[in-house]
Amino acid sequence: MLQTVDVGSQSIDWYEASAGREALAELRRLAAPLRGARVVHVNATPYGGGVAEILRSEVPLLRDLGLAADWKLITGDETFFRVTKIIHNGLQGAPRALTEQERETYLAHSVRNARLLEEEYDLVVVHDPQPLALLHFHGNGRARWAWRCHIDTSEPNPAVWGFLRPFVAGYDAAIFTLEDFVPPDFPVERVEAVPPAIDPESPKNMELSERAIGRLLGWIGVESERPLLVQVSRFDPWKDPLGVIAVYRLVRQEVPGLQLALVGAMALDDPEGLEIYAQIQADALTDPGIHVYTNLTGVGNVEVNAFQRAADVVVQKSLREGFGLVVSETLWKGTPVVAGRAGGIPLQMGDGAGGYLVDSIEECAERVLHLFRNPEEGRELGRLGRERVRERFLLPRLLADELRLYASLLSS
Repeated sequence: MLQTVDVGSQSIDWYEASAGREALAELRRLAAPLRGARVVHVNATPYGGGVAEILRSEVPLLRDLGLAADWKLITGDETFFRVTKIIHNGLQGAPRALTEQERETYLAHSVRNARLLEEEYDLVVVHDPQPLALLHFHGNGRARWAWRCHIDTSEPNPAVWGFLRPFVAGYDAAIFTLEDFVPPDFPVERVEAVPPAIDPESPKNMELSERAIGRLLGWIGVESERPLLVQVSRFDPWKDPLGVIAVYRLVRQEVPGLQLALVGAMALDDPEGLEIYAQIQADALTDPGIHVYTNLTGVGNVEVNAFQRAADVVVQKSLREGFGLVVSETLWKGTPVVAGRAGGIPLQMGDGAGGYLVDSIEECAERVLHLFRNPEEGRELGRLGRERVRERFLLPRLLADELRLYASLLSS
């Protein structure tokens, strides 16, 4: 049997202050016909990425609204997750194709995981490429199946996409962050564009006092009186952490005492993360102004919250990006962002809200320096960004979108 993640309990009433009473009334209205519906979300890891963060909040709220919702994990060894990282990168356009042995590894683990999905559900929602082939080897049964793709698959490696495409074909619906992310020759008729959202009541986003922020960051070696530049992201080449270090070194020439914090989460399904982490450590070794933190060294959601609130500027220098929850997280805290013009980031920072979009190291450094020199402008950008997040990227909106989809799939 696939492992079930324990998510505890939450109440939809907690979101009235952030989302408003009308939004919660709409959620209850949408959920009423679905009371008792058996829904399971399946992914590869319970921590270390945006999918896990969303599910940890979403699943208990679905239960609070009356659905019988579960969250389950596929199993796999390091070899399997190295293969799925190659697939992930290939779907984002990396040139590396799969070897025959790597394809066999993916298929063998998919067969095993399909056999472990034993319970009966009305709706199965499969997240990203790691568990994608479950449906092919399990069969639909009496359930409806939806594939939720969180990455930018608009220009996939043709060989990698050609391998995966047959496993997508049986799904009843597919969900992407943006319509532009749908890969070529997509075999599922029903496609929905549903952007992700942040949980304003989670430990990563809840309110923190100035004293708590100072204590949390001082405890791990950040000096609150010195200027602070931050990037929060997985240690992944697509997030360009070495490019962020290059930005920091350019800005440091004009901002004495500048500190850079690179804050990353290691995920169970991303063995490449440790390799990138080692590269960053080697590059930062001789510079005491660069701090590198991970969830493996005791820096978790509350500390990330403090970093995003304490930073003068947050950078998200992604080269390719599905959505980038950290952008909305940062904007929710009123902190300005300088981010790569990639994937779902412009969706979050449209209409001049939140900060600046950039296309190079030099442009990124120029915009970061501008915000250090003009802090009042940064505060205004942060204020506008928070309002944009409130309107479009909070969890109750995501729940409403998904409940509408669930109802449509289960009634058809």
